[in-house]
Amino acid sequence: MRGLLARPEVRTDLLQVVKSTIATVVAWLLAAAVLDLAQPFLAPWAALLTVHATVRTSVWRGGQTVVATFLGIIVSFLAVVTLGGGVVSLGAAVLVGLLLARLTAIRAEGVTVATTALFVLTSSADGASIVLLHRFADTLLGVAVGVAVNFLVVPPLDDRLTERQLDQVDRRLGNLLRRIADDLSLPASNEHAQAWIDETRAIDADLDRGEELLRHSRDSQRYNVRRRRSRAAGDPDRDETVMHRLEEGVAQARAIARTVGDAVADAEEWDPRFREPWLALLREVGERMADPHAGMEDLLPRIDDLVRDLSREELPGLLWTVYGDLLVSLRTIVRIVDDVASVRDR
Repeated sequence: MRGLLARPEVRTDLLQVVKSTIATVVAWLLAAAVLDLAQPFLAPWAALLTVHATVRTSVWRGGQTVVATFLGIIVSFLAVVTLGGGVVSLGAAVLVGLLLARLTAIRAEGVTVATTALFVLTSSADGASIVLLHRFADTLLGVAVGVAVNFLVVPPLDDRLTERQLDQVDRRLGNLLRRIADDLSLPASNEHAQAWIDETRAIDADLDRGEELLRHSRDSQRYNVRRRRSRAAGDPDRDETVMHRLEEGVAQARAIARTVGDAVADAEEWDPRFREPWLALLREVGERMADPHAGMEDLLPRIDDLVRDLSREELPGLLWTVYGDLLVSLRTIVRIVDDVASVRDR
C-alpha cells in the first residue's frame, strides 16, 4: 500500500476523490441549508460531476452542464405549455432533449438536456416557473462549487507523467537494441526477428500512451495556479520534442530488425570484420539508453571510424547494402538519443 501511495498519480487521483466528496457535500449544504432551494438534488449532482481531472476540464464541462441544464428546462417548459402534462409531453421533451444532445458545443454533457427535462417533468407535473428557476439555480450552484473546489484546493497537475512515460520508452528501446545484439551473438532465427518487430510495435503503443499523457499535461496546466511553482508540472513543449525524436528512434530500430530479419531469412553470413564491431556498438548504444540523460557523443566518431575501415576492405559486394543500412540506422539512433539527452538537460 505504501508503494502504491508513493506514486504521485495515485495520490492525485485519491485527492480528486476527496475533493469530489467535499464539493458534493458543500453544494448540498448551500442549496438546502443556506439558500433553501426546493428539492436541491441537482446541486450536489452537478458538483460531483464537475470535479474533473484538470481545472480546465472542470470549467469547460461545467459550462456545458449549465447550458445543457438551461436547455432542458426550456424544453420541459415548452413541452408543458404546448402538450400539457402527462406522458406525451414527457416523451416529447426527452426526444427533443436527446436530439439537442447531438450539438457539438454540448456533446460531452448533451444527455443532461434530456435528463434535466425528465427530472423537471417527473418532479413537478405542473411545470411551475419557480420550480424551473430552482432547478437552474441548483445546477449553477453545483457547477460553481465544483469548479471552485477543483481550482482552489490543490488543483491537479500532470505529475510529470509524460516525462516518465518517455523515460520508459527510452529504456525499452535500449533493451530492444541489446536484445538484438545478444540474439545475433547466437544463431538467430526468423522467430527472433519477428519478436524484435513485435517489440517495436509495443513501444509504439507506449508512445501513443505518451501522446495521451502529453495532451493531459497541456490541459492540466491551463487555469492552474500551481503550474509555475510546483515540481509536479512537466514541460509539455520539451516532452513533445522528445516524443517526436523517440518516434524516429523506434522507426530506425524497426528498420534494423527488418534488415537483420531479411539477412537471417536469406541465411546470409556476415563478415566478422563488420559483425563484431557493429554488434559491440549496438549493445553499447542499448546499454547507454538505460540512462535517459546519457550522452553518446563519442559513439558517432566510432561509427564513422568503422565505416572508413570497412571502406578499405574487400568485403563481399552483395552485403554492402545490408551493412550500409545497419550502419546508417545505428548512426541515426545515436544522434536521436544524443538529441533527446540534450533537450532534457536544458
